Amino acid sequence: MRPVILDVEGYQLTVTEQEYLGHPLVAGVILFTRNFDNILQLKELVQQIRLYAKQDIIISVDHEGGRVQRFRDGFTELPSCGSLITNSSSMEEALSLAKASAFVMASELLACDIDLSFAPVLDINGISDVIRERAFSENKDQVTLLASAYIEGMKLAGMSSTGKHFPGHGSVKADSHIALPVDNRSAEQIFNHDMQPFAELIKSNKLDAIMPSHVVYAQCDALPCGFSEYWLQKILKQKLGFTGAIISDDISMHGASFVGNHLSRAKEAIHAGCDLILACNDTPAAMTILDGLQITNNCNEELIASLLADKNKLSLPLQKNIYWAESRRLLLDFNESC
Repeated sequence: MRPVILDVEGYQLTVTEQEYLGHPLVAGVILFTRNFDNILQLKELVQQIRLYAKQDIIISVDHEGGRVQRFRDGFTELPSCGSLITNSSSMEEALSLAKASAFVMASELLACDIDLSFAPVLDINGISDVIRERAFSENKDQVTLLASAYIEGMKLAGMSSTGKHFPGHGSVKADSHIALPVDNRSAEQIFNHDMQPFAELIKSNKLDAIMPSHVVYAQCDALPCGFSEYWLQKILKQKLGFTGAIISDDISMHGASFVGNHLSRAKEAIHAGCDLILACNDTPAAMTILDGLQITNNCNEELIASLLADKNKLSLPLQKNIYWAESRRLLLDFNESC
């Protein structure tokens, strides 16, 4: 089993990074704004990563649009998901924009040989400081409809979908990057409201992967969702019937800190049910995971392969792809109107 997704420091790989990319526990790399100067440099970095990994590796990024868009110069400016419904004249227009935005996002990343953007956000816009306009709507049914259209756009380009942050981060104010959010609402409120987009999209077989939140839902379990067998095994797998990949949110976030050090967090996340774990922005801590994690369960190469992009879907260069050009124009017009 290769469960670890790591980050890299800059525009090129360091000697240390070249060495650890070939470690038998490394399944992928997540890129950030610090890894991007221009498109040519980004493509060369991705090529380096694949060369030194010596096996199939998932190259990923958070590239949702709005304030969470890691690459800018040379990439289409993507609207925030929340703006699609608030600035559209109809649901039909919003759905078209969601599909177009996802297709442009996915196709431009795939053109740089990047497999996966961790999207869409399925949280319902509520009181959360970190979610806000990253969510499609304050209405659970609108979130489901818009996310479904967004996933269609991703899949049309050849990219797998990752629903986050299960079972919903929108109803807690604190940011799990810097705090441990606690949601004290009843299980009934969470199941019938926040979790509904996840449940509906799982039922319709739309989601390839799910990223659980670092939120404690105190009336359900004492552990944050990403470390909770209750949430990942009993609810996500058994109750909802999810059979895809479970990818942890970054275990370096403060919301994961009370589980212990990074190695303990990795062990607990895997034990709870995570197939892949993100360990970012703390290279020494990530190395303790590679040095200390003992994996004895089944190989997950098939799961890794299922998340790699289907680059055959984009057989033409972007400039010759009519749907990309039409979708991009739709977004540019939308951005200008906003």
